Amino acid sequence: MAVENASVVFKVYCLSVMTLVAATYTVALRYTRTISSGDLYFSTTAVCIAEVIKLILSLGMLAKETSSLVRFKNTIVEHIFSSPKELLKLSVPSLVYAVQNNMAFIALSNLDAAVYQVTYQLKIPCTALCTVLMLSRSLSRLQWFSVFMLCGGVTLVQWRPAEATKVQVEQNPFIGFMAIAVAVLCSGFAGVYFEKVLKSSDTSLWVRNIQMYLSGILVTLIGVYINDGEKVLEKGFFFGYTPWVCLVVFLASVGGLYTSVVVKYTDNIMKGFSAAAAIVLSTVASVILFGLQITITFASGALLVCVSIYLYGLPKQDTSKVSRPNTNTDAELRQKLITV
Repeated sequence: MAVENASVVFKVYCLSVMTLVAATYTVALRYTRTISSGDLYFSTTAVCIAEVIKLILSLGMLAKETSSLVRFKNTIVEHIFSSPKELLKLSVPSLVYAVQNNMAFIALSNLDAAVYQVTYQLKIPCTALCTVLMLSRSLSRLQWFSVFMLCGGVTLVQWRPAEATKVQVEQNPFIGFMAIAVAVLCSGFAGVYFEKVLKSSDTSLWVRNIQMYLSGILVTLIGVYINDGEKVLEKGFFFGYTPWVCLVVFLASVGGLYTSVVVKYTDNIMKGFSAAAAIVLSTVASVILFGLQITITFASGALLVCVSIYLYGLPKQDTSKVSRPNTNTDAELRQKLITV
């Protein structure tokens, strides 16, 4: 996908918002699961509400894109009500994303926000592997090197996980890491699968989002029923919701949609800087809010992860254009020798 032209100011604005959303979401979610006073809310309902908000926002963007009530209605009828197969096709990433989002709540209930932010970058090698297998793309040597560097950095971070002194709830780092592992696998597969679906037709991105979020609402409602059905009936769907929880739901809704804007107007290098900046902000916030004790292994691992993200985003070198002038030069030399 080609990056569209945009001013530097707009690109900086997009990346700044994306960085703040990523860091704030992680820290706020961690706060609501470990420190925030009051009754603990049901994470399954939060995931479901986020899907509803995403659907509403996507409907609004599609209405803006069609710029006509008649065209908007025809598009909905054609691609939603008359396309059950497409809805079924998009139910696959819906299910996977639902699992991923629920795993994020489990992970951040057991791991610090900074540790989560660093470890979650394992989605890069997972996405790279899925891209190679599902889209038949190739990675450069530098990208493979950065993938192994990233894995090494995450290993250092998890070797001796930094402890948060202000968190009073019981935590299990092993469960947290396993939850991240599942979330990473889900992120890599669902992202590449959705990209493959997008590129298989000329259907609008917002139409595809609507198809996916409709399935997502159904999937997450089933998750609410299975995991917290009795408790929700007893205490209510919005039990334990506070302004902090509402902020988490809002950021979860906006974050995914805003990523598409960043992909459209920026490149991999700038997104890499955004991910690295989110790690730094999460670490600073964790030190202040949760009393995170930074160790040498954590700092070294986080630095390796940031560098690997930057290296992975570097553009591939096109060697085909370099070799062509040499071929022409050799031909000219041969012609001169023949003439002599």
